[in-house]
Amino acid sequence: MFRTINDFLEAWKYESEATLKIFGNLTNESLNQKVTPDGRSLRFIAWHITDTIPEMLSKTGLPFSHDENTPVPASVETIKNIYENSSKAVAELISKNWKDEMLSDNLNMYGQVWKRASVLSSLIAHQAHHRGQMTVLMRQAGLKVPGVYGPAKEEWAKYGMPTQE
Repeated sequence: MFRTINDFLEAWKYESEATLKIFGNLTNESLNQKVTPDGRSLRFIAWHITDTIPEMLSKTGLPFSHDENTPVPASVETIKNIYENSSKAVAELISKNWKDEMLSDNLNMYGQVWKRASVLSSLIAHQAHHRGQMTVLMRQAGLKVPGVYGPAKEEWAKYGMPTQE
């Protein structure tokens, strides 16, 4: 849980850059990759990460507009651009509208009471969770997976280390 807005903003910068790294290795051809025929596709998960930003934060009173009926974009570039704009808006809106002492405020989120700081933690954890799902699908689609919390398998050699099996 975050104790200061600045702590969140530093974490958000890293996490949103990590999400953009993952999105940057997707291709339009890979967007239909699924684990099972009835599973979620890379397109769906990338859009879900992107769409959750305004959906979740609009519930906190921040001036994000959200239309739950927006169709899932067809291209990686569109999803990536919308994500990038929303990600920047998160930092700007929270910096402008929230103060450290507000982080312990209670908010009604999805029929539960969450601390404002918990909303921010959940936003980050939500992305990390779905990025993990995406990396599995990316490997199945034959895409390069970038390291996020350390080097990916393909990146070990850059650090002079043997590839881990």
